[in-house]
Amino acid sequence: MKRGELLTLAETHYNEEQLLELEYAIDFASNAHSRQKRKSGEPYIVHPLAVAGILAKWDMDIDTVIAGVLHDTVEDTGVTLEQIESLFGRDVAFLVDGVTKVGQARAGMKNLESYLPQTKDNLSKLLIAVGKDVRVIIIKLADRLHNMRTLEHMSREKQKKIARETMEVFAPLADRLNMGRVRVQLEELSFRYLTPKDFSRTKALLDSHLKKSQRKLARVRNEVARKLTEEGITFEMDGRVKSVYSLFKKLDRYDGDIDQIHDLIALRIITNDLDDCYLVLGVLHDLYTPLFERIKDYVALPKANGYQSLHTTVQTNTGQIVEFQVRTREMHDYAERGLAASFHYNEQKMTDAYKKRHMAELPEHLHWIRDLQETAAKAGKNTVIDSKKFRMNLFHDRIFVYSPKGDIWDLPYGAYPLDFAYRVHSDVAARTSGFRVNGAMKPFSYKLKHGDTVEILTSKNASPKAEWKEYIITAHAKDKLRLQLSRQNRNLIEKFAGRLRIRSK
Repeated sequence: MKRGELLTLAETHYNEEQLLELEYAIDFASNAHSRQKRKSGEPYIVHPLAVAGILAKWDMDIDTVIAGVLHDTVEDTGVTLEQIESLFGRDVAFLVDGVTKVGQARAGMKNLESYLPQTKDNLSKLLIAVGKDVRVIIIKLADRLHNMRTLEHMSREKQKKIARETMEVFAPLADRLNMGRVRVQLEELSFRYLTPKDFSRTKALLDSHLKKSQRKLARVRNEVARKLTEEGITFEMDGRVKSVYSLFKKLDRYDGDIDQIHDLIALRIITNDLDDCYLVLGVLHDLYTPLFERIKDYVALPKANGYQSLHTTVQTNTGQIVEFQVRTREMHDYAERGLAASFHYNEQKMTDAYKKRHMAELPEHLHWIRDLQETAAKAGKNTVIDSKKFRMNLFHDRIFVYSPKGDIWDLPYGAYPLDFAYRVHSDVAARTSGFRVNGAMKPFSYKLKHGDTVEILTSKNASPKAEWKEYIITAHAKDKLRLQLSRQNRNLIEKFAGRLRIRSK
């Protein structure tokens, strides 16, 4: 992003005084980074301007956007924090300092198991940054999002390292802040670099089914729109396409059968108020047959991260199964942008009052941030932090295990060592004789845990066995085992037939 593009974007979000301050910050940062280049060869200033642009699109307050412009100056140039405070105020300086500390914490982590170095706890730096002002993490998420968008300029080794960290730390943090769109973007970009073959295969599968799904949904969409209009309900309706990474995870649960997945495209209906949401739900259930076990009221019982919406899945007269999401405009904005949307809807409370009360006014579903604040305070008193518990709270649907060489592999919860072996290589899995997990022998029935180091023991005499079906859950492992057993049976039959022919002679 260029200077003019950022200022044009900002004109629709901020007043004249704020724009002048932003313009001065851009000039200051451009001068500070004037001798620096990105790996792409572009001037370095392109990156902080892009970060600020992302923050402006998220409707963040002007201090956060300015901090986005300046976020690398203290760490990467000769600019001091005192200069930032003198020129742009205490709040901007505080945010820049927080982003710098998160960067230092990240640099000190060789992998997720090294959150607790010998001298000073790097995780506590991260917690303190989050605990004092969550806008620090929102800036860092914008920073990571732009870095992931330009990752092609890095070496393959760097790409995988950054993508792993993004998948393991930043995407879950976005989810905890209910920044759904950001989480999806980070997961999608990480997935593309971590396992490019899985990404390409899953994307091709999704693309091949999308047109068919869209054609089927067009009739349903028209029927629903006509009925809602007849009822006098004001609404907007669009389709939400399932992300490639989300589809990849779901295929694991359905043995790779995409025809069993009915929400490749979900229809989303946005209304003016909550009463209309429930009216829409009633109309949908009058039009079609609801699958009652799939009705979810996340308005009455919001998700832990504050997500609110009504979900229902129905069956049409033609037997088509369709998922609907019904929500108000504010619920939709929060589902897409999470805490960033709170700055838009509650700007006074989330800035001035927020600074004075140290997050006392955070919504109930974000009280976990106050818990981090308390943890950070304890860290300042040399209290030991349970970093493993912190990580497990973030990684709610996948586990990450290590090879003895330190490579990281992600698997669904409930996965067995054989699932890991088949992810590494099907030929290695076929010769598996046992597993050593964290240095100790474990049976095939052992369920892997987050952070386990798994060593695959092999033998020339080992071969796939039918009972292995009991100890795998991923579609990839099931497909490979099925092929191996089929090939093995065919070889046995051919061998037996050959013996019979010899005997008959």
